[in-house]
Amino acid sequence: MLSNCAGKTLAAVRGSLRAIATSSVQRSDNLFVHRDTPEDNPGIPFEFTAENKKRVDAILSIYPEGHKRGAMIPLLDLAQRQYGWLPISAMHKVAEILGLPNMRVYEVATFYTMFMRKPTGKYHIQVCTTTPCWLRGSDEILDTCKKQLGIGVGETTKDKKFTISEVECLGACVNAPMVSVNDDYYEDLTAKDMQEILNDLKADKISPPGPRNGRFASEPKGKPTSLCEEPKGPGFGLQAGL
Repeated sequence: MLSNCAGKTLAAVRGSLRAIATSSVQRSDNLFVHRDTPEDNPGIPFEFTAENKKRVDAILSIYPEGHKRGAMIPLLDLAQRQYGWLPISAMHKVAEILGLPNMRVYEVATFYTMFMRKPTGKYHIQVCTTTPCWLRGSDEILDTCKKQLGIGVGETTKDKKFTISEVECLGACVNAPMVSVNDDYYEDLTAKDMQEILNDLKADKISPPGPRNGRFASEPKGKPTSLCEEPKGPGFGLQAGL
């Protein structure tokens, strides 16, 4: 009987540990484990353009001898901008330039979500859904993108023009909700604003980036509510005895 109780207790403990270990996994649009595909395999050559080779030299010149590996992220970014995303052959080229094992480059390229490891559309729509943007209506913005483009998160349109990603904070919380399209930030958005931006992009017209509600940057909407008067002179607020 004692052995039966011990067995049941052990099974219960194992069951609880199992439940903890198998909690839901956070999903991501990004590819962290490489699998050769027709569009992404080491057999596809990658070479920087003549113009970008000059940029490579300029980037490398910033770093002293013995520390050239510090140029890895800028070089990966340059490769991605040239190719549209970051194939494994581009990683190999960066490793070759820096004189590093391929694995050192894989470690960096798969760690940072800014590096797109699968084909990405011409316009990469990154919708922030972190708490400030969510409270201000990012769900509506994301739904608008899905409906207008006919694709879901992590998907690319058939014409390779648009990719939608759901991302964490992009650092523009005071202008929530916001969306990043390639290098441009579109802020203080409504569903109507998002429709207009997408319609412009479909026609290869770039909408003016920044706030869409009349603000210039991140100043208060309307009149300032603090620091509205001239600053007080020296000594203001000090005790008379001082």
